[in-house]
Amino acid sequence: MSSLNLRELRKSYGALEVIKGVNLDITSKEFVVFVGPSGCGKSTLLRMIAGLEHISSGDLTIGGKRMNDVDPSKRGIAMVFQTYALYPHMTVRENMGFALRFAKVPKDEIRRQVDAAAKILALDPLMDRLPKELSGGQRQRVAIGRAIVRQPEVFLFDEPLSNLDAELRVHMRIEIARLHKELQTTIIYVTHDQVEAMTLADKIVVLRDGRIEQVGRPLDLYDDPDNQFVAGFIGSPKMNFFAAEVIEASAQSATMRLADHGGVAVTLPVQNAKKGEKVTLGVRPEHFITAPAEGPSLTFAIDVAEHLGSTSFVYAHSHGEPIIIEREEARSDVGATSITVGIDPSKAYLFAANGQRIR
Repeated sequence: MSSLNLRELRKSYGALEVIKGVNLDITSKEFVVFVGPSGCGKSTLLRMIAGLEHISSGDLTIGGKRMNDVDPSKRGIAMVFQTYALYPHMTVRENMGFALRFAKVPKDEIRRQVDAAAKILALDPLMDRLPKELSGGQRQRVAIGRAIVRQPEVFLFDEPLSNLDAELRVHMRIEIARLHKELQTTIIYVTHDQVEAMTLADKIVVLRDGRIEQVGRPLDLYDDPDNQFVAGFIGSPKMNFFAAEVIEASAQSATMRLADHGGVAVTLPVQNAKKGEKVTLGVRPEHFITAPAEGPSLTFAIDVAEHLGSTSFVYAHSHGEPIIIEREEARSDVGATSITVGIDPSKAYLFAANGQRIR
């Protein structure tokens, strides 16, 4: 198994730089997910690793060997594309074994490797079918099987589930996670869906505008974001944000007044805020609390309540700003037109005007 190292990796199209000095270490057998909004450079970065995009500058090493100018077929990598890329005139067996036939592997060895991959992916009954006779999920499994038979050191997945329906996406996420445990190989997976990232990853790489915003384990990014972008991107539903101004600051805490909401003041246990500073207060939907008898509380007009059984999400607004609140007492708010809540200071976040976290 091989580790990957990216050092000051850059990609430019003429004067336009789309990957802007990426540094990243991926250890052997890790499941790493690149996540970010459309246009952030995650697929471009994956294609640079695969050798499908030229590296403008910087170094890519796999297993300690520099790969910048090595042919894609010799990098020890197999890629699974969003569109499956199956040959329509070939059966499942022929599709899975094509790369081995092209490499002039003996027929008996091709059959052995294809049969082994088919068993892992439960494709045995489908081996003589054409792609048009398969469902979307079955086609995706064939595409994965075609990658497995090459026995690569690194698997690359480029948004492989985006063409599937919601139920099948959940099923295939479980299958890919199981496959990683069984094969014990390095996987780099690209998605814009942060739920997929949180579900699958050992390590998440959050990208924006060609740069890495933060790298870490899923729950570390959720609980301890470095900046407002990561805080707002990781988590579903997303974090709520309130404009505020610091009115008191000490070595142990800071009190801020919310710009709206009647000038409500909230005190947080942060050490680096400055009096008079314009800041943003972040609160996740599940971190609102029952309105205290004494102390700050916020009242919102309810737009709609999404009841999910054991919990509900209340979509509300105040002063035109949308707010999402999670309520475990799912049925208690049915029919209500407004909701009043408090904020748990120990679970709120504070961000400076430049978006960086104030701790």
